[in-house]
This record gives sequence, structure tokens and C-alpha cells, in this order.
Amino acid sequence: MENSINRIDIKAKKHKLKIGSTKFNLILSITLTAILLFICVAAPYIVPYDPNAQNLAIALQPPSNEHLFGTDKFGRDLFSRVLCGGAPSILGCVVIVVIVTIVGVAIGVVGGYFGGKVDSFLSKITDIFLAFPGMVLAVVVAGMLGNGLINAIIALSIVRWTKFARLARSKTISLKEMTFISACKISGLSHFQIIIKHIIPNIMRELVITVMLDIGVTMLEIAGLSFLGLGVQPPTAEWGYMLNEGRSYLNSHSWMVLYPGFAIIISVMILNYLGDSIRDFLDPDYKEV
Repeated sequence: MENSINRIDIKAKKHKLKIGSTKFNLILSITLTAILLFICVAAPYIVPYDPNAQNLAIALQPPSNEHLFGTDKFGRDLFSRVLCGGAPSILGCVVIVVIVTIVGVAIGVVGGYFGGKVDSFLSKITDIFLAFPGMVLAVVVAGMLGNGLINAIIALSIVRWTKFARLARSKTISLKEMTFISACKISGLSHFQIIIKHIIPNIMRELVITVMLDIGVTMLEIAGLSFLGLGVQPPTAEWGYMLNEGRSYLNSHSWMVLYPGFAIIISVMILNYLGDSIRDFLDPDYKEV
């Protein structure tokens, strides 16, 4: 009897420690993300130099007290450009995630709820988009639309909604068979009211987890399109495009690639940490497979 009580106490203590660790990780990840967003928004006002100002007399200077990250081939201050380069990537990433979540959830919920020919039609559309590698299709679409951040956002939005559509559809199919949904229909609620008030709120936790875990990947894809010359155009500072500019100088002037690359790595790590923390907080019983 005493051993059983001790086991229960040990399990309770472990559970409390797990909850405390989860809350700490969540608070820390939110704080780091807030700092990252603040830097992106405030960068134009706090940078020491104009990120687009050219001065060929100081081109390709190594890092120094005057230019912390050195200068690029046009004599532009890399520190200022790295700080300002986060806004297009991160804010563009947020726009893409919002768009694909709304579109994907709408298609998935409608198909899963109504079933039949509606579900078959929407599922076939989803399968068509899934038949192509996402990034390859995004490059093709961006190439057809033309260069620019807006076109890159459109291209990535077109190819990234399928994940959310499949998730929303599967959850909706399982939910619509439950008793409380049948009770809603009997009580006279319209299909629209049932979807808005009962279906979507009950799949929100899984959607939030998926959205947060998807932000880091989306930011990498925006940087990838800019690296290929299909995203932000010069002279606007953006990390992916800065990597493209500096790759020719990798052996002789490595700082042109090093600092934008570190900025991308650190930002993706922070965003992934935020996603993991939110997942653990909303679904504490989640286990890695």
C-alpha cells in the first residue's frame, strides 16, 4: 500500500515538473519570437546606415568597428541589411500561413462535412496539387507570375494549402458522426451554423499546432524563392537574396553569406521552438514517433 502511494506521489511530481517545463518553454519561445518580430519591424529606425545606400569606395570591406558585418560588393552596410532583411521573410511567411490556413480549412471542412460529390470533387483538386513537388510547383508558378514578393507569396500559397485541407477534412469526417452534431441538426441549426460554431472550434487545436510547426518551413521557402531570384528584388534587403548575391564571393569574402545565413538559421530555430512549445502546451501527451 505504501509503495503504491509513493508511486502516485512520484508520478504527480513528474507531472508537475512537466507542466512547469512546458509553461517555461512556451513563455521563453513567445519572448524570443516577440524580440525577433520587434527587430524586424523596428529595423529601419534603428540601423546605423541606410541599407540600400551604395558606396563603392568601401566595397567588400571585412567586419570592423565601423561596419560590424562588413560591406557587400556595392559598399552597403551588411549589418543594416541583415536587420532589415528579416521583415520580408517573416512578415511574408505570416501572410502565407494565414492565407493557406483559411483556404485549406474552408476546402477541407466543406468536403468532409457534405461528403458525396462535393467531397469527391474537392479531394480530386487536392490530389492534383499533391501530385507535384511543392517547391517545384511554387518555382513554376512564381516564374509565370513574375518576380516580386507578392508573386512569391501567391505562388507558395497556391501549393501549401493542401496540408491544412487534408487535416481539416479528416477531423471533420470524424466529428460529423458524433451525437452532438446530430443533435444540432435536429435542433434546426443550419449547416453554416454547425460548421462555424461546432466543427471549426473542435478542430482548432490540431490546426494551431500544424500552423505553428509550418511557419519555419514557410520562411525557408520564401528565402529559397528569393535566392533563385523569384522573390524580393533589388535593392530591397532580404536574407535569401543576400545569399544569392554573396555566393560568388563565398571563398574570398565569406561574411557576405555567413551573416544572412546565420540570420535565417536563428529565425527558423526560434519559430520552430515556438511551434514545438505551443504543441506541447496544447497537447501535453504528444510523443515523437
